[in-house]
Amino acid sequence: MANTGDFSQRLKEQADIVRVIGDYVKLKKAGAQNFSGICPFHQEKTPSFSVHATRQFFHCFGCGVSGDVFTFVQKIENVTFPEAVRLVAQKLGIAMPRMEYSSPAEAQEARQRGQLLDINERACVFFEEQLRRPEAAHARDYLAARGVKEETIRTFRIGYAPDSGFVLKDRLKSEFSEEILRASGLLASKAEAADLANMYSKFRNRIMFPIANDAGKVIAFTGRTLSKDEKAGPKYLNSPETPIYSKSRVLYNLDKAKEAIRKLDYGIIVEGQMDCISVYSSGFHNVIASSGTAFTETQVRLLARFSKNIVVNFDPDTAGAAATDRSLAMLVEEDFNIKVMRLETGFDPDLFIRRNGVDAYRKALQVSTKYFDYLIGRAISMFPVRTPEGKVKAVNYLLPHIQKVPSRIVREGLATDLAQKLGIDSAVLRQELKSAATRRSSAEIRTGGEMQVIPSEKVLIRALSSVAPEDADLRRTAREAMVTERLHAGLATESLLDALLNAGEYQDDPMALPLSDLDRQLLAKIVMTEDVPVSPELLGQALDALRHRARLAQRERDMKREFSEAERRNDMLTLVRLKQEKLELDRKLAASMD
Repeated sequence: MANTGDFSQRLKEQADIVRVIGDYVKLKKAGAQNFSGICPFHQEKTPSFSVHATRQFFHCFGCGVSGDVFTFVQKIENVTFPEAVRLVAQKLGIAMPRMEYSSPAEAQEARQRGQLLDINERACVFFEEQLRRPEAAHARDYLAARGVKEETIRTFRIGYAPDSGFVLKDRLKSEFSEEILRASGLLASKAEAADLANMYSKFRNRIMFPIANDAGKVIAFTGRTLSKDEKAGPKYLNSPETPIYSKSRVLYNLDKAKEAIRKLDYGIIVEGQMDCISVYSSGFHNVIASSGTAFTETQVRLLARFSKNIVVNFDPDTAGAAATDRSLAMLVEEDFNIKVMRLETGFDPDLFIRRNGVDAYRKALQVSTKYFDYLIGRAISMFPVRTPEGKVKAVNYLLPHIQKVPSRIVREGLATDLAQKLGIDSAVLRQELKSAATRRSSAEIRTGGEMQVIPSEKVLIRALSSVAPEDADLRRTAREAMVTERLHAGLATESLLDALLNAGEYQDDPMALPLSDLDRQLLAKIVMTEDVPVSPELLGQALDALRHRARLAQRERDMKREFSEAERRNDMLTLVRLKQEKLELDRKLAASMD
């Protein structure tokens, strides 16, 4: 982990983890100090993600991920620890000291990411400049023909990549190393091991659309070819994956649209950059585009940070319809409120607006179809539902979508609607749904039992892990009893309690203790669960209960020796007495677990 001195600790003390995480996850109060929400790190329908305000700690009871504010930012932004510290500082408006790194590799990784951001910004400026040059007249004519105004060009930083394969390279090679030039994805070569002299610009004679992360930093490009030569490559060419760009993690225009999405509480999703630019320029600033024809899980969770209401406006052709189906399925699982906006056949959003005007697009938006009405309409259009075979195919097409709906009440309502529109007995359809739900529930059953932890153990763990100044006496009392009497010996939490007793440098931050995955999850589960405060009386009761249990356990060990001795002597009376006592002892030990 990076060594940021005392700054990161001071920053952590000042940072409100609920506020920071709240920028990414919709949190609801779930107790005096707890907040809960849908975990952004795995797919789930019911909230299992918890944030503790006073402990400044988060934990997901579903996937087990946990940590402090820096851990969260590291994971969700896919950055190093120093970069996470920097991001948190920026959110709080606190100036950063010079960062230090724990290893040359970590320093190199952070330096490379920074240089890749720099080189993409320089390339973006270069493409913008090239668009204004005389040689780019045909590029400007193309944009004008598409109705793209000068203001829009500036807003989206649209540029032009010249036909030469070396102008960009010559501009950048004096400022950046060959390693960074290769890693940027801006250059290409015919041979993988080619040296810089034999590399050339990946984008040539193309309209350039910069792709930014949600913070507005340019991380990649899409280039639309202006050449009609078949050898020019694909119509749209994207940057390859790099350390700062992953296609599946980015939503185009989110940096500009996120505030409008939050304010209006819904987003419009289209397929490509030109569609997005056209819709945005028409005044619908809550529009974004996927980096492909269908959403990824990461993109869905990214969007969920801003709103759970979405209008899907993909092209109504065959490919667009299939993309809509895939995206709907993923959005349904994340409990989005979805509508589908349908335009005339042959019209994408950009062409529709240019031909029919902004008002026509606004009207089409207002009459967007609820997602399941859209799917039923598609099923009816694809299958001959007047025949039994067609009805079976339609139901088989729709059932997987219904099964993904989290709410049982909504599922049953959809089934009733579907049965009516397809002319099917609703009881039969409900039975199909019930069978599907049973299969799904069986598949979701987790194997293996949870560790059995008695209430007294939980009280001790909460007392020893508390860092509140007012709990100092509780910690001291618990520590003295545990060290001198070893009351936790043989308990399920023995290793965790030992770690807390020997916290050392982690005594002010027990959550950072080097624990096994099992112990870490157990600690998080106990401290994140709202219980009555640990008082001296409650701690005393817990210690007394453990002392009682220890005496019972000692008696059980003594009885084993007495059993062996009685069997050796063939003392039947003693054996009968010990067996009776053993039954009573087992009852008491079981009671001590409650």
